[in-house]
Amino acid sequence: MSEIPSHQSQTKWRGMRGLQGMLPAVVVAILFFAIWESAVRFFEIPPILLPSPLKVIDFARKNFATLGWATIATGTAALLGLLGSILIGALVSLVFSQSRIIRTAFYPYVIFLQTVPIVAIAPLLITWTGYTLKTVVLITIIISLFPIISNVTAGLVAIDRNLESLLRIYQANRWHMMTKLRIPTAVAYLILGTRISGGLAVVGAILGDLFVGSGAEHQGLGTLMTQWGALQKTDALIAALAASTFLGVLFFVTINVTATLLLGRYTRLQTSQA
Repeated sequence: MSEIPSHQSQTKWRGMRGLQGMLPAVVVAILFFAIWESAVRFFEIPPILLPSPLKVIDFARKNFATLGWATIATGTAALLGLLGSILIGALVSLVFSQSRIIRTAFYPYVIFLQTVPIVAIAPLLITWTGYTLKTVVLITIIISLFPIISNVTAGLVAIDRNLESLLRIYQANRWHMMTKLRIPTAVAYLILGTRISGGLAVVGAILGDLFVGSGAEHQGLGTLMTQWGALQKTDALIAALAASTFLGVLFFVTINVTATLLLGRYTRLQTSQA
């Protein structure tokens, strides 16, 4: 008779499988940096064009505090912008789901936010709100809002017509239709939209830094890129780029883990109430 694996052994096995899954990515990263270092040395590329990874790492080590605080500033703006886009996008989608006429009348203006160049809006926002964190958050919301509205609206209207007819037979009102049918259907769509908007929020925060960074109240990664780019400090620019990439990966992983946990808990709750 085979023994049932303990919880500890199952956790250890999952951890080993997770490490094995990360191994190919680690190998590729090592090869990338080895090729980079070898190319710089072999072709004698000037540091102003492409510094070696060791120089970039050395710069990041010496300026860790500066990069760290800038990453926190940009991450804060990205998080606030993402939360704002989720709140505004969900409310707008709830309104859109109530009437096809409303969607037809106002959806083109939502698309406007996706298509208008942010460089045309940013100076206007700076005039209204100044060189502050608020302006960076507004730019982030504008960039990350469309995927939320698009996906949540699709989820709210993509309901099972048979279930809708059944609820109408039982004389369900508009509130019951929303809470018992539309919102449960839209949860997965909201998660999908948030995953897309998470990456856009980081991009939006960095772009906001580029425009707002000259002010004294907000110093993010985009600010550092502007300053170091003017000084032609290529190693510093690559270090800031690495910090931006780390921030984007952190958002992606956090959103996916949170979405998985919340979706599992939501599914169990819906099953228990059924």
